[in-house]
Amino acid sequence: MSSAPDPLAALGSLPGVAESVDSVRKAVDRVYGHRVMRRRGAEITSEAALRGARGSAALSGADWALEEVRRRSDFGAEEQALTVGAALRLTAEAGQLLSIWRQSPLRVLARLHLVASGSAGAEDAVGRPRLAGEPVDEPLVDLTLPGADEVAGRLDGLSRLIIAGGSAPALITGAVVHGELLALRPFGTHNGLVARAAERIVLINSGLDPKAICPAEVGHAEQGAEAYLEAFGGYVSGTAEGMAAWIAHCGRAIELGVRESTAVCEALQRGAA
Repeated sequence: MSSAPDPLAALGSLPGVAESVDSVRKAVDRVYGHRVMRRRGAEITSEAALRGARGSAALSGADWALEEVRRRSDFGAEEQALTVGAALRLTAEAGQLLSIWRQSPLRVLARLHLVASGSAGAEDAVGRPRLAGEPVDEPLVDLTLPGADEVAGRLDGLSRLIIAGGSAPALITGAVVHGELLALRPFGTHNGLVARAAERIVLINSGLDPKAICPAEVGHAEQGAEAYLEAFGGYVSGTAEGMAAWIAHCGRAIELGVRESTAVCEALQRGAA
């Protein structure tokens, strides 16, 4: 009896996707092989988390300088500060949810939204998918919202794919999780932040980036909001070309995250950081 086809693995046959997967794997291997990683890996992980949070917040409308994020301790009532604080909390929380992800991804997504929201927002709407008629505040994505029933069905489908596992490379799985959550915007707030945190979890949990030193969020921000939205439009289109473009964009984001951490390694090696 043959096993069911793996729809995520099938995306690997799209034009250019195999090349993106290979390029990402080689880039990640290079930074993991850096001599500084053998002695100061924890510092690289910590710095990657900070820079990843800054990048994710930037795409959600709070484009702060890295040093401002580093020095601030108050992320109170002002809107951009709340966004940066949410991004920092999500990055810290992601590493605590790895063991749950493959068994209960919807539970992880609920937890991510709860962590991102903090004490903000309507309490009964935090940590659960939106209901029919509930508004969504997403500063970057301005596409027609899927209805609550469609959201529930597609979240269930995404959950089943993750739980089933499969042979799809981490780049493909992470891109699909990221794109699907951004398309659905299942929560009333913080959907972009949650989608990028979920991509981070996939990349870590898959074994591609087990030490969390390749912050894709840095690369998404570096490529800019316009390019991000253009590539995301390809995902939403559902065409082969659009899906391939989105996966390639996510691959480039990882490679730029690798470049960022490599620069940190080089700075530490020179004694400049």
